[in-house]
Amino acid sequence: MSKYTKQDIMRIVEDEDVEFIRLQFTDMFGTMKNVAITASQLEKALDNKCMFDGSSIEGFVRIDESDMYLYPDLDTFDIFPWRPQNGKVARMICDVYRPNGTPFEGDPRYILKKVLKEAADMGYRFNVGPECEFFLFHTDDEGRPTTVSHEKAGYFDTSPLDLGENARRDIILNLEALGFEIEASHHEVAPAQHEIDFKYANALKAADNMMTFKLVVKSIAKKHGLFASFMPKPVYGVCGSGLHINMSLEKDGVNIFNDHSAANGVSKEAYQFIAGIMEHTKAMTLVANPIVNSYKRLLPGYEAPVYIAWSEKNRSPLIRIPAARGTNMRIELRSPDPAANPYLLFAACLAAGLDGIKRNLDVPKEVDGNVYDMTAEELEGLGIEPIPSNLSKACQFFENDTFMKDVLGEHVHEKYLQAKRAEWNEFREQVTAWEIDQYLYKI
Repeated sequence: MSKYTKQDIMRIVEDEDVEFIRLQFTDMFGTMKNVAITASQLEKALDNKCMFDGSSIEGFVRIDESDMYLYPDLDTFDIFPWRPQNGKVARMICDVYRPNGTPFEGDPRYILKKVLKEAADMGYRFNVGPECEFFLFHTDDEGRPTTVSHEKAGYFDTSPLDLGENARRDIILNLEALGFEIEASHHEVAPAQHEIDFKYANALKAADNMMTFKLVVKSIAKKHGLFASFMPKPVYGVCGSGLHINMSLEKDGVNIFNDHSAANGVSKEAYQFIAGIMEHTKAMTLVANPIVNSYKRLLPGYEAPVYIAWSEKNRSPLIRIPAARGTNMRIELRSPDPAANPYLLFAACLAAGLDGIKRNLDVPKEVDGNVYDMTAEELEGLGIEPIPSNLSKACQFFENDTFMKDVLGEHVHEKYLQAKRAEWNEFREQVTAWEIDQYLYKI
């Protein structure tokens, strides 16, 4: 049941003195875009008549088929609490449609909706709880971002060591004003690194929340004279930022990953879901870790997974089963990072998990020990394979697996792969400061 009607939104805009409304949507790479309208154009937008040039958005359409329409999701209407209270600014998240009234196949939100429909047809509701990490850095004298921070705080440290505490608190207050239920926040392992966890939701709302979360974090950090970065590995020698994905399936309002009759409380469906994700991990990696920098985080010694394995007892493998049972039973995928497009990431995770259930896949043997400490011979003996180690390898697995093409559709699969190959080739051409330091005077 919808929270708002068109009339509700028009009344709120008038009563609350809302002057501008941002019609937000997300491109293929997870970058938020928007068309801003004044309140006088609201009725037109609510009638799905707001048009934009789709050829200007990378990965959308060619110039000869550029007209696209924004269909606002009324239930995503929110007023930004950090903007001026006179002439307020609100937003609605939109779906992208073609002029003939059909959903645009390149819209990431539509792709997630398709997979959620498949789950719903099987009787499932997919819940996701993201844990997103980010850095708060100083800006220079001209307001441009740096990777500089004066703090030396570490995991769970408080002020005065945690110099970002005030900004983090302000971020949380604004998130709560937008209806987020914040479960925890803390300083992370690396200096200037933070984490804010909000309550799980159905996957579509969780993806919308992730996009809103990034916007709020960046906006409030700027008010504090800081720059918030979701880059996976902005600083050499410290832990990078992850986007851990906690997932569960409901059927008839019951968490089916929980099984009271099992000795450890884990159901066969949960194991099958894990098996599906593990089988498709290599192909999914390009979506979960989508930029060159992503693979600087996926290295031993920095608390990020490197091998395709699972465990209930430790955090080194790709997938972990946290100790909580009952309604809070879930599995945690630890490889994704904040550069990922949440709509495509959640769609891939759900499709892979459902594939495991539909095919009754057997989960590999659990890994009890620290995977990082295992020798190559031990890993081979256990059948444990590595996650793709760079963007080029991830592109190869992505291209060769028909599963990802089926999930994303031919349009996004082709455009996404083309863009990521170009990104890798551009990176390969660069001459880095490390190369100059290592070779210029020696050779």
